[in-house]
Amino acid sequence: MNGKPTDSSSLTRQGMDYGETADVQEVHAAIQREKREPRVGLEPLSIWLIVVYGLAIFTGGAYLGRYSGNFSGDGLDPMMGPPPAKKGGGGGGQQQEQAVLSPRDRGKKIFAANCQTCHQANGEGVPGQYPPLAGSEFTNGGSRRMAMIVLKGLQGPVKVKGQMFGSAVMQPWDKTLTDQKIADVMTYERSEWGNKASEVTAEQIAALRKELASHPESYGEHDILAAPDEDIPGGAAPAAGNAPPKPGEAAKPAPPK
Repeated sequence: MNGKPTDSSSLTRQGMDYGETADVQEVHAAIQREKREPRVGLEPLSIWLIVVYGLAIFTGGAYLGRYSGNFSGDGLDPMMGPPPAKKGGGGGGQQQEQAVLSPRDRGKKIFAANCQTCHQANGEGVPGQYPPLAGSEFTNGGSRRMAMIVLKGLQGPVKVKGQMFGSAVMQPWDKTLTDQKIADVMTYERSEWGNKASEVTAEQIAALRKELASHPESYGEHDILAAPDEDIPGGAAPAAGNAPPKPGEAAKPAPPK
């Protein structure tokens, strides 16, 4: 045979076969390098952290289940939601009707959301800045002047209850509130804080809104005083018991209160 003798040292460098003459430690080191896996990011999560997360999830679920109101907007507002069921049967099995808020009650909520910041909850306003509504001649007079102010706003000095309010600025609400909401808030203001004026209806506000449609700017005191101090036509009809007597018929006495 003419083959060259094989060098034993070359067996240790061919593939994975390190040969019988290779050092055992070198073989083990090569195996460990090939099977070594990264450990960064694989550390076990702390048991205390798992407990804290679990309690947070449980507490949040319990809170939503108790106070979510079935995820209904009406369920979160006690004034707008259905009334609580009365205990005891009501004969005949008739369904209980939902409580309806009066115009004054609706107006109270509108006042708290839009007017209370300036005129205050007691209706006394802010001295020198915002005129009072309690005892005001505009609030207790006819509904026309007051509705003109609410619809179109008021600017400039104005005298209320004998006091001047030089920086009085009332924003117009005709683009913000509907006829019904304006009627409700006026009804509330005209019957609160000792005020005793007539109720205002949405039909009256709608008629005045149409009448003032061509007036784009806010009014001044002179504009308001130039208008007649009267109620807007189209008010609520008188109750049946207070209807005027027919010709030739004696007037009936008013029922006792």
